[in-house]
Amino acid sequence: MSAEATNPLSAAEATGPDAPSRRRARPRIDLRRLGRAALLGPTTRGRLPDAIGHVAEAHRAHHPDADLAVLRRAYVLAESSHRGQFRKSGEPYITHPLAVTLILAELGAETTTLTAALLHDTVEDTEVTLDQVRREFGAEVAYLVDGVTKLEKVDYGAAAEPETFRKMLVATGDDVRVMSIKLADRLHNMRTLGVMRLEKQVRIAKVTRDVLIPLAERLGVQALKTELEDLVFAILHPEEYERTRALIADNTGAGDALAAIAESVSAVLREAGIAAEVLVRPRHFVSVHRVHLKRGDLRGSDFGRLLVLVAEDADCYAVLGELHTCFTPVISEFKDFIAAPKFNLYQSLHTAVAAPDGAVAEVLIRTHQMHKVAEAGVVALGNPYTPPASGDGVDTLEEGERADPTRPGWLSRLLDWQQSTPDPDTFWTSLRADLAEDQEITVFRADGGAPGQLSLPAGASCVDAAYAQHGAAAHRCLGARVNGRLATLSTVLNDGDTVQLLLAQDTTSGPSPEWLEHARTPAARIAITAWLEAHPETAGAPEADPRPPVSVLADRRSGTKLHADLPGARATAVRPAGCCTPVPPDEITGFQVRGGAVTVHRSGCASVETMRSLGRAPVTVHWGETAECRVTLVAEAFGRPRLLADLTEAIAAAGVAVVSATVEPPNEQRVRHTYTLQLPDATGLPALMRAMRDVAGVYDVGRAQHPATPEG
Repeated sequence: MSAEATNPLSAAEATGPDAPSRRRARPRIDLRRLGRAALLGPTTRGRLPDAIGHVAEAHRAHHPDADLAVLRRAYVLAESSHRGQFRKSGEPYITHPLAVTLILAELGAETTTLTAALLHDTVEDTEVTLDQVRREFGAEVAYLVDGVTKLEKVDYGAAAEPETFRKMLVATGDDVRVMSIKLADRLHNMRTLGVMRLEKQVRIAKVTRDVLIPLAERLGVQALKTELEDLVFAILHPEEYERTRALIADNTGAGDALAAIAESVSAVLREAGIAAEVLVRPRHFVSVHRVHLKRGDLRGSDFGRLLVLVAEDADCYAVLGELHTCFTPVISEFKDFIAAPKFNLYQSLHTAVAAPDGAVAEVLIRTHQMHKVAEAGVVALGNPYTPPASGDGVDTLEEGERADPTRPGWLSRLLDWQQSTPDPDTFWTSLRADLAEDQEITVFRADGGAPGQLSLPAGASCVDAAYAQHGAAAHRCLGARVNGRLATLSTVLNDGDTVQLLLAQDTTSGPSPEWLEHARTPAARIAITAWLEAHPETAGAPEADPRPPVSVLADRRSGTKLHADLPGARATAVRPAGCCTPVPPDEITGFQVRGGAVTVHRSGCASVETMRSLGRAPVTVHWGETAECRVTLVAEAFGRPRLLADLTEAIAAAGVAVVSATVEPPNEQRVRHTYTLQLPDATGLPALMRAMRDVAGVYDVGRAQHPATPEG
């Protein structure tokens, strides 16, 4: 049974200063009065019981044609089954499912969700069975009720809470309305948490902060998220909460500053012929606290934002144009979430404008539909999944079978990796870490495979993309091409990047422990950890049967080969270092870097000492057969006419092709020429350099040397 009691915060305090803008047309419900009405049961035959009249009113406001008969039947079953049960606050227990249903009704949930919300605790806390719910209300309602029903501690012990969330998330993967009901359930529990022992309040608040609030954010249910944030803030940070409340109380006239700017904005839009509603939206407590930390002393306009509501998308941009024309815009505050919506369905234009007195007002510009979705998220969408075309809808599905919807990227990732974590503690830790990532990026596959894009958390690397695309086959990943360029697996991806992942043919290949340093997603970390635990020898001594030295083309255009002796190790490539560009017959040494590749340096390169100082062990490398090579030479000379022609002639006389040449502007009569050259035989390099030094005016010729930087 859910355990709650009255909250020390009043309803207005709990919902924060934002509450009046969301519920200005409907007064706060008296749950004690509702509880007394609930005990009386149905009134006149055929009418809804008075106890859920508020639910009916809120539901009809969003769905005027809704059939309320099913709500009446659900209420009768819930009230009769919970009769005699009381909350810790002394209220009849039926007040809890009524309050949860009212929260969802005010957000615009459809009838099926409200029916399940009324019944959400019946299977868990009463003699009502899931089969009974299915018989009386159908498989769809039964699925939602089952999704939010907790697992018994007697069966699962300490693992009951994480396993309940696992069960709930799996159910959410098929129907997000499961999580909508859970969020409303937690909100009412948090509102009425006050008489619990402080340690229990703190425990529940921490789970709400780490799991439920991030889920509300991902599902776009901002109305629930902001109120949950304030309630958690009051419990976990009571001193900061009291200071913030005092700050708001000391600035009761703050709304006047925004109201004046709102009137000016309304006048500008009326003159431009744009039909718009301009509202002042006070910030909730956590938002005020964050702004105070960011800006220090607050002005009146900092305690809220302006919300401009229009009819069409095009009107949003028309409003933006008028604001930026008639007011001084703060360009750094502009964000376009209409052209590029957030991953949680959120769409809006964000900007800020300065009034003549210097006050800055943040402005949100949306259509009415965008505002509805911004507040209610997936709740406003009803059931976004299309059931099988069978006439009877979901009720025709076999036991436990659901349609497989196209899920949000974050939810698909979560459902994938949770299957690999049977241990409840690992699941619980990974879940919190995953939900802590509050931004998402989309990268596109270059190979044209399906799906054509991958959704990843911000900060994800090529390692994460590999496991998201290939699963266990990503163990064989050698590297990647990001936007057409070769990249290491540690490369951090950006939104919109195109990624091609390169896999080794050797099926025995596996990840190195260093991959864990670059893995941000639980799926990648779990898979890498599992492989390393199954292959402990990879982290220790070399294999008993050494592999042959790796031989890779150092430069495909030249054909020069480099060999690295790596017994028991795996090298993805052996390549010349860009800082010193070694060519035969230079003395060389190599170092293995992240991803398994070996970079080869000239022995005198400054990077060699840098790598040694970092504790990197050198790798034995040597040249293969002599072949063509490409090299970059720098000629230092005194400026004179025909210098470029004479140097080019000397190079051509040596039988060397010029790939590219650059000439830097003269500096104190000195000039630098840089040539990238293709030599038919690397052994001819010393003679070429001597020939270039013999050109009149040239006082030095050397190999290009770039600043030494530590390699991964």
